[in-house]
Amino acid sequence: MNTLRTLSAALALAAGMTSLAHAADPAYFTQTENMRMTRDSHGVLLVEMHTNGAPFKFTAKAHAAFVDAFYHISRDRDNKIVILTGKGGQWMSDIDFASFGDVSDPDVWSGVHDEGTQIVENIANIRVPMICAVEGKAWVHTEYCALSNVVVAGAGATFNDAPHFAGGIVPGDGIYTTWSYRMGPTRAEALLLDPKPFTAAQAREYGLVSEVVPDGQAVARARELAARYLTKPEVTRRDTRAYFMQPIKLALIQQTGYGLSLEGASAAALVKSMKAGKQ
Repeated sequence: MNTLRTLSAALALAAGMTSLAHAADPAYFTQTENMRMTRDSHGVLLVEMHTNGAPFKFTAKAHAAFVDAFYHISRDRDNKIVILTGKGGQWMSDIDFASFGDVSDPDVWSGVHDEGTQIVENIANIRVPMICAVEGKAWVHTEYCALSNVVVAGAGATFNDAPHFAGGIVPGDGIYTTWSYRMGPTRAEALLLDPKPFTAAQAREYGLVSEVVPDGQAVARARELAARYLTKPEVTRRDTRAYFMQPIKLALIQQTGYGLSLEGASAAALVKSMKAGKQ
């Protein structure tokens, strides 16, 4: 009898440990320095970009890490809805250009080219509804946001493409592809050739933003939408995202590699002209 009780207790303990193991967050949740990932009991994954808990400043290190991060998110079937946002009241406002090194070096740009192509393709391959919650400045890599099915923006949010044409390089990393898909090529070309901030209300009028909410409420509204989506069957949710993303995935495959090659050439030309100006 005592032996049976001991065996039963051991089995119960093992079952409990197995349950805890299944409940534990996957390893990739903590493997990306600039992303805080939390998932609720319904499978809604909140991805918050940040720099040491403050608003996110984009770096070469993050560029490399985001390739794997979005890949892992895309293949984890425990993620039922994905919400992408930024911490500290900003979506993404700044970039550390120096962290990328000598972008006129073909070896350096080859890495940037590969990572840039893989990031947008991996986001597009997320096969569950995706919501982007924007507060503050969305001035860098808004193509990540535009690859969401729905963009919710705080009323004070602003959108821009600060790094490319304004800085002297081609906007070839997917920003033109996504903006032209969401807003139309005529408007996208005008905005990218004459980059300056536009408001959340304008972004909604243009077709980039789905909803404008009071400041500080973007994530809360995204969670409301996620709860509504979760009432539908999982296969329906997954296949709807896959269906909606197919045209933009094809455009990304056709355009991003070429666009990043042109961006690399323009970056090299920019470095050359800057060096010539210093002499």
